[in-house]
Amino acid sequence: MENTSNVKEFILLGLSENQGVQKICFVMFLFFYTIIVSGNLLIVITVTSSQRLNSPMYFFLCYLSFVDICYSSVTAPKMIADFLVENKTISFVGCITQLFGVHFFGCTEIFILTVMAYDRYVAICRPLHYTTLMTRRTCGRMVLGSWVGGFVHSTVQTLLTTQLPFCGPNKIDHYFCDVHPLLQLACTDTYAVGIIVAAGGAIALSCFFILVMSYIVILVSLKSQTYEGRQKALSTCGSHITVVILFFGPCTFVYIRPSSNLLEDKSVAVFYTVITPMLNPLIYTLRNEEVKSAMKKLWSKKLGSEVGKM
Repeated sequence: MENTSNVKEFILLGLSENQGVQKICFVMFLFFYTIIVSGNLLIVITVTSSQRLNSPMYFFLCYLSFVDICYSSVTAPKMIADFLVENKTISFVGCITQLFGVHFFGCTEIFILTVMAYDRYVAICRPLHYTTLMTRRTCGRMVLGSWVGGFVHSTVQTLLTTQLPFCGPNKIDHYFCDVHPLLQLACTDTYAVGIIVAAGGAIALSCFFILVMSYIVILVSLKSQTYEGRQKALSTCGSHITVVILFFGPCTFVYIRPSSNLLEDKSVAVFYTVITPMLNPLIYTLRNEEVKSAMKKLWSKKLGSEVGKM
């Protein structure tokens, strides 16, 4: 990656410059990141090892958990390490790589959440056609399409940013490298690039609109179902809606508008880069009896094998 700018590295100002606050944040975010990795990894292991969790819903959930691990790992380890050092630098190449990773995994997650909404729509509104519409091959193509869509989006954002000249200040008022903070450091007019970045934010808004419409249709169709059917559908859909609101709300807020307050942006960014990936395993397991049952069986098997070895 060629750097034609004078700036060879950037300084990340982080969430706070107060030493006491940074120590508290180190412990807190290390705890959060541990939950993200362990919780989502547990879901991946549970779904892949359980024969009962073989429906498309769990197939997508497995990939969502994997993406959450990758997504948070792009920003969280660097942020946590920076709480312990005074000089929070990142190289130009490292900064652009982080920018690519954030948008790649973030956009992929948006598409996977949208695909999961479609899966729920077909399961509830067209149950007789579910097995023919949501085949393993179709699900695989949907996941592949999500990865490709995330890659294309991220490549466009990254290439546009690398073409900008950076010749002056190199302090980024954020805890990771993102488009808006970098646009403010570029020593050229960034209006056109800012419009394209906002268009990228429109992807999140469009997907959110599709999700809202799909759930309106689902809720209307539930009127004709039995009480037990409604309860089961609302349980699975409720988990998904919670995740969608927690992820899409802050994400759309940051990227759909021109950035004027980076302090506000980085505070909101904590929600979709750390909080949502941490809450996803809790939301999907606490409200899903099948996942909880599969996890209990997995642990009982593991404990049984350990006892057998003793």
